Amino acid sequence: MSLNETNSPTHLTLGFSSCPNDCFIFDAMVNGRIDTEGLTFDVYMDDVESLNHKAFENKLDITKLSYHAYAYITKNYQLLNAGSALGNGCGPILVGKNKDVNFIITSLQSKMTELTIAIPGTFTTANFLFALAFPFAINTIEMNFSEIEDAVLRGDVDAGLIIHENRFTYEEKGLNKIIDLGEFWETLAIAPIPLGGIVIRRSFPDELKQKVNRVIRRSVEYAFANPNASKVFVKLYSQSMQDDVIKKHIDLYVNNYSVDLGEKGKRAVKILFNKAQELGVIQKIEEEIFLS
Repeated sequence: MSLNETNSPTHLTLGFSSCPNDCFIFDAMVNGRIDTEGLTFDVYMDDVESLNHKAFENKLDITKLSYHAYAYITKNYQLLNAGSALGNGCGPILVGKNKDVNFIITSLQSKMTELTIAIPGTFTTANFLFALAFPFAINTIEMNFSEIEDAVLRGDVDAGLIIHENRFTYEEKGLNKIIDLGEFWETLAIAPIPLGGIVIRRSFPDELKQKVNRVIRRSVEYAFANPNASKVFVKLYSQSMQDDVIKKHIDLYVNNYSVDLGEKGKRAVKILFNKAQELGVIQKIEEEIFLS
């Protein structure tokens, strides 16, 4: 049943990334391990910046996206309480080959900086945090997150903003941490880092939104209770990753906030959007963004 046939469809399009944390979260609901309350899903897997753009184009019924990107499309989508990637010590890291960290930081703080920085997408929360820390560093180049480490190693860029599993691999590849932007945010905001959330079409009936939220929460809870159940699905899309890196990735990005944002998680999202509004990055949000 399509969206055009009824305002409350049972067959929905669902977008999420191939990263271990998303596969871990959604495995149970897309692979028939839990009660989906009659809902079925067409799955679209892509990197987070591509999912951001699909959301901008209003292409998906439900999708993972960056919290930064969500700020631009609150009129079309509402944030679900389940499924988020939000927490402490899980933020993006700026890395480089040059061991003179102080020189790079000083250069990035200069209005005259000529350093080039690889970013995993303009609308990623990672890029928002980078801009918050270094507002003068505008010489950025967009890349798929998986290409950034190699670009820094080749010298194509002066530094790179890494996310996802790359935070576990950059040191063994010979790269150095310049700044942990997650730590920067946590010190600035005294709040966990809102990286990615799950949104649903605002036009759907509240009953359907609540049903989808219950199903996603059930999927996360099943994954926590049966951590080995999703291994095949996770590994299918993470073949180049070592098992210990996969586990670290899931442990870092899937937590209690993935079950339910709660008041602390919602406060962190509000702080992020307030900071973006103060900087003039986004307009004031008029809609209720959270599911009641």
